[in-house]
Amino acid sequence: MIKVKTSEEIELLRENGILVSKTLAEVGKHIAPGVTTLELDKVAEEFIRDNGAEPGFLGYNGFPSTLCISVNDTVVHGFPSDYALREGDIVSVDCGTTYKGYNGDSAYTFAVGEISEADRKLLEVTKASLYKGIEAAVSGGRIGDIGYAVQSYCEANGYSVVRELVGHGLGRHLHESPEVPNFGRRGHGVKLLENMVICIEPMINQGKKDVYLDDNGWGVITCDHRKSAHFELTVAIKKGKADILSTFDFIENKNN
Repeated sequence: MIKVKTSEEIELLRENGILVSKTLAEVGKHIAPGVTTLELDKVAEEFIRDNGAEPGFLGYNGFPSTLCISVNDTVVHGFPSDYALREGDIVSVDCGTTYKGYNGDSAYTFAVGEISEADRKLLEVTKASLYKGIEAAVSGGRIGDIGYAVQSYCEANGYSVVRELVGHGLGRHLHESPEVPNFGRRGHGVKLLENMVICIEPMINQGKKDVYLDDNGWGVITCDHRKSAHFELTVAIKKGKADILSTFDFIENKNN
């Protein structure tokens, strides 16, 4: 069942969105060649707890960590480990919080040192496709409008869209209805109602769309082992323009 949120609930989700955004920025400060992904996970857990919240992913369906950290050809749900980041890697960091009974969820793909022009373009197009999806996330529209906006933009740029993984509603639970695919047809799917809260999260591959599940039962990896990027923001559906509840500003604006 899809639950439309009250204005009070949206503000609690915004508080979580800001905290998860600040956590990603804190993690981003530590991303550099030689740093292990497990070290990044510890940074995030400490930051979240210091701000009076709980890590939203830790223990979720048995997930063992605070962050999903997915490097290069891992699309999402990678485990933090002793892997030391290398110059030229790209690393998706997906983070969740639980605070005042509600959840936050956001993701950003970082460059490790200097990356190739091809990888930089993958990151730019994937992030831009997220905002294309957000532009379509308005009351009266359909879920398919969001997926179409993401898919058409990415495929026009020569990339492929992962089909097995989708965005989702957000509230008291980390994953709520509706599912929000990154592909679709305009005018199709669930109707977008004012004050629905959803996470839009394009997962875009340099090569083919096909993926497989890691032996650990969590990590999703590209079959051709080409790189993948992932960006995620939480939005509340409104008339004319979505209200974006999480932000990349803390990551991208050095003044923050």
